[in-house]
Amino acid sequence: MPGLFLGLAIMTTTPAGADALKDEIAPTGKLRVAIAISPAGGAFWSTRTATGYAGVPVDLGKAMAEQLGVPVEYIAHNNSGQIVDAASKGTWDITFLPKDPEREGRMSFGPIYEVADATYIVKPGSMVTNFATLDQPGIKVAAVNNTTTMRGAIAHLKNAKVTGYQTYDEIFGLLKAGEIDAFALSRDQLNAMAKQIPGTRVLDETFKQTVTAVAVPPNHPLSLAFAVKFLNEAIANGMLRKAYDNNGLKDRPVRTQTK
Repeated sequence: MPGLFLGLAIMTTTPAGADALKDEIAPTGKLRVAIAISPAGGAFWSTRTATGYAGVPVDLGKAMAEQLGVPVEYIAHNNSGQIVDAASKGTWDITFLPKDPEREGRMSFGPIYEVADATYIVKPGSMVTNFATLDQPGIKVAAVNNTTTMRGAIAHLKNAKVTGYQTYDEIFGLLKAGEIDAFALSRDQLNAMAKQIPGTRVLDETFKQTVTAVAVPPNHPLSLAFAVKFLNEAIANGMLRKAYDNNGLKDRPVRTQTK
């Protein structure tokens, strides 16, 4: 495997190799970056702006396109599950999203650039104070549908019912109205949510770590080699730190796992 990546890296330094890489990673002439839209922010979610999109994946995708010498195009989705479902359809070229074993069978991942702790926020006035009091029959827990966090919550909770919803916004409204008991997501995003919905509480315990990584569609070896090199360099040279800072995450430490 090291020999394969070395060979691919050498190929991409030659004109013919560069052309082969562009043909594979940007077949439409643009680098199509799949992003998920939500006001949650953080290192995975992107947001709509008056002029387009903003977010850590937006900044990283733009920098990657500049290295390749092609324009960037953002392909918006409601959640990471939709991005995964489109992996084999040829609608996007690169993405940055949470990784788990189920997804590793459907796309190829590069380095992890974010490690986040997943927990639950409970509705205003809830008597739930910890995982034990949450995991009870009749408790309604929401998660963004078909995500690593949803699968983690289903595995974690033996008695409470976990239901998937397509968008963060929908779950936010249900929690605010008291129509669900809890929402499973990363602690950083839930802490921000708690400031928007008075009376909610983020539980102290953690039920899993969510890791977010760069990814390409299956059977794209040149694209994967480029993505690995790009993100390792972005971590080392401060580009990732700058992307965090540019997107409201100046107080967030960068937690990575390189490969």
